[in-house]
Amino acid sequence: MTATISIDTLDHAGSFDAYLAEPTDTPRAAIIVIQEIFGVNAGMRRRCDLWAEAGYLAFAPDLFWRIEPGVELDPDIRDQFQRALALMGQFDQDKGIADIEATIRAARHKLGDGGKVGVVGYCLGGRLAFMCATRTDTDASVGYYGVGIDGLLGEKHAIAHPVLLHVPAEDHFVDKTAQQRMHEGLDDHPKVTLIDYPGLDHGFATEFGQRRNEAGATAADQRTATFFATNLG
Repeated sequence: MTATISIDTLDHAGSFDAYLAEPTDTPRAAIIVIQEIFGVNAGMRRRCDLWAEAGYLAFAPDLFWRIEPGVELDPDIRDQFQRALALMGQFDQDKGIADIEATIRAARHKLGDGGKVGVVGYCLGGRLAFMCATRTDTDASVGYYGVGIDGLLGEKHAIAHPVLLHVPAEDHFVDKTAQQRMHEGLDDHPKVTLIDYPGLDHGFATEFGQRRNEAGATAADQRTATFFATNLG
């Protein structure tokens, strides 16, 4: 079952929409799917649907709601890609993390006592997933091609639960120097695992579109599924 639900902000000053996909049986846990710069589009909704099919309660909060509620963009259309970059330039990441925390709380409330919640994000969402690992009580975090994580290494001491980062070696938004800094800063962290994908570029695991690399996406998604099964249930 799928629906669009409303979630109150932490300060109760507003509310935002989230796409919700529910499994047919009792959820094994919950997963928050964190959008790319293209909004909660068909790809993000499909991700939620797949997690629901695997037995998880899945949410995709609309993080751009303060700028433009309900935006859905296609990265393969040049004008829409440029519009997404403009939205990213206006986005307040700290408020975005607060909205993800509100979604985590909504998920825990729906699961009941003891329910675990993980996050998985892509691009901007990959960065926010790492920030969730350092700033929220999420039980497990996965980031696909997160941008600027090398600039967040000063927060790594706050990571208390497992983190998995998928790093395409030819990411044109995250150069080799940034990737090296990520490895140097995180390879010895007991809670963090980085997996490199030689020859692959940013967006390789997108659900739809020209950026997708089938073999790479399948491998990364299988690792993510195993990671969540181990750390969430």
